[in-house]
Amino acid sequence: MNVRQMFHVKHRPLANDMTTTWRRLHSGALLAALVISACFAAAVAAQDELEAEAEVLPPGTVTFKDTETRTVAGSEIARAFSYTWPAEVAAVPALVRRFTADRAALLAEQKVDFSEGLSLADPEGCFGCNRDLARDWAVIADTSRFLVLSGSLYVYSGGAHGNTGFDALVWDRKARKAFESSKMFRSEAALQAALGAPWCAALRAERAERLGEEASAIMDEDDIFPCPPIENLQIYPASSDGQRFDRIDLLAGQYVAGSYAEGVYEVTLPVTPEVLAAVKPRYRAAFTLGK
Repeated sequence: MNVRQMFHVKHRPLANDMTTTWRRLHSGALLAALVISACFAAAVAAQDELEAEAEVLPPGTVTFKDTETRTVAGSEIARAFSYTWPAEVAAVPALVRRFTADRAALLAEQKVDFSEGLSLADPEGCFGCNRDLARDWAVIADTSRFLVLSGSLYVYSGGAHGNTGFDALVWDRKARKAFESSKMFRSEAALQAALGAPWCAALRAERAERLGEEASAIMDEDDIFPCPPIENLQIYPASSDGQRFDRIDLLAGQYVAGSYAEGVYEVTLPVTPEVLAAVKPRYRAAFTLGK
């Protein structure tokens, strides 16, 4: 069976009269116009969807991107790199220098890793050679003296999935230095005593919402993912009025408080007298009791 028989195509010679010819030309033009219109509408819809999905960054955000594509055994292998910080960081030259150096080091490391992966390619291709890295900084709190930043680092290096890590950084305008947020507190033991119990209670409630009551009920007996201590979390002093810190944001990254599928756990707790007692004296004026 040939192609014409398969699709039941019948060949007819073109008519010689002008009326029939015009009608066919008119129908063809109309059909073409409809097809073009439909394609244009589809393209506009696709563009609108992409624009809707695109992340809208706040004014003043600084974004650096570096990409690279190689063709190996007929397949495209890609490397993507991005580094972003907010306008509040751009206004602090010392932080800009710090993050610029960090950016350069991460980019150089990724390029080396990408090249090493490509060197292992064979005629079948370069499986697991794609690389992706995204470093983003965001403002958690901005008071007259302190700028509290949350840093996230997503890295994909060819495995089943990428992984994301987090940082908590404080810029002290008075001392003109940056340090980890945990340095604002007297000790890990003091933080554990002040935040440990409410953190575990909040985590248990969140796990119950995600996984069900039964899974949450056995959290304390879980040998793989028990309630993690405060020292394993990221600690972000936060402010509801932009004046003083009246709450603490706690973040447990992937694999810290649950499986990869559970994702990140975030809990916000008020500043209590116990938390105030855990703050180092030189920073205590920056905190106040939460409501």
